[in-house]
Amino acid sequence: MKLLTYLNGASRRVGLAVDDALIDPIEAGGDPAFFADTTAFIRGGAAAMAAARALIPTASRRPLAGVRLAAPMIPTTILCSGSNYRAHNAEKAGSPLSGREPEFFVKTGDCVIGPDEPIVHDPILTRKLDCETELAVVVGKPGRHIAVEDAHEHIFGYTIVNDVTARDRQVRRNAEGFTWYELGRGKAFDTSAPMGPVIVTADEFGDPQAKMLRTRINGELRQQSSTAEMIWGCADLVHFFSVNFTMRPGMVILTGTPAGTAWSSDTELGGRWEPAPGLVAATRYCAPGDLVESEIEGIGVLRNPVAAA
Repeated sequence: MKLLTYLNGASRRVGLAVDDALIDPIEAGGDPAFFADTTAFIRGGAAAMAAARALIPTASRRPLAGVRLAAPMIPTTILCSGSNYRAHNAEKAGSPLSGREPEFFVKTGDCVIGPDEPIVHDPILTRKLDCETELAVVVGKPGRHIAVEDAHEHIFGYTIVNDVTARDRQVRRNAEGFTWYELGRGKAFDTSAPMGPVIVTADEFGDPQAKMLRTRINGELRQQSSTAEMIWGCADLVHFFSVNFTMRPGMVILTGTPAGTAWSSDTELGGRWEPAPGLVAATRYCAPGDLVESEIEGIGVLRNPVAAA
């Protein structure tokens, strides 16, 4: 099942995407308690899923083309794991913990924008605005200290998040060449978490460690990798973050990005670009007028323009 949020005038409505068409479950007679918003649907668990499936055969449909999508949800918390692809670690300046344990940082719902909404290029905040396509895990069932082997029971589904980053705020280096990361101002700011276009439920998505991921900027292929290349898989990350937080419906976990970021071509910040078949090296960071396309197999393409502040 594919779950989305769309704009109906000034309101946001939950929708189901079926065969390139939109079903509005409330218009189809669904229980508003389940379909008030995405988080309510996730909290509804198996009963909400059954209610949605019962609507699909007879509900009226409209073409998805032309429907204005919003972010599929506004997460309560976005738990982020950096340095989670070996090739990305190899292309950037290393810190003492790179590749040894997940980098742990947080974004908030205030960072989230939806498909086609602009990523704001604010030169007061950063002159090195970078983009990272990431598979995002949507938490479905509460739990704390979740074992890796039980993690799948706590995953509702998956979506795409672009982990937009202010590299000149994130990467710090001293005169001796020691590198460390500032993961506050470098990661969490307005429009730094484009999300969408849909959430795909875990049963439909299949194996999250066997999906292709791509980033295109102005049509140039910058990133291409399989989620099989993660150091810590989705189940590992659910376990990891559940040590700190009780996992709750409405939380989202970001799983890191592969090689090919603009950082890799920035020698000033320790970048080390490595050629790969089909990939185009960045010659600069993102600028107003750029179009960023984040694609993950089985979910779709998240498109966002970059606009001046």
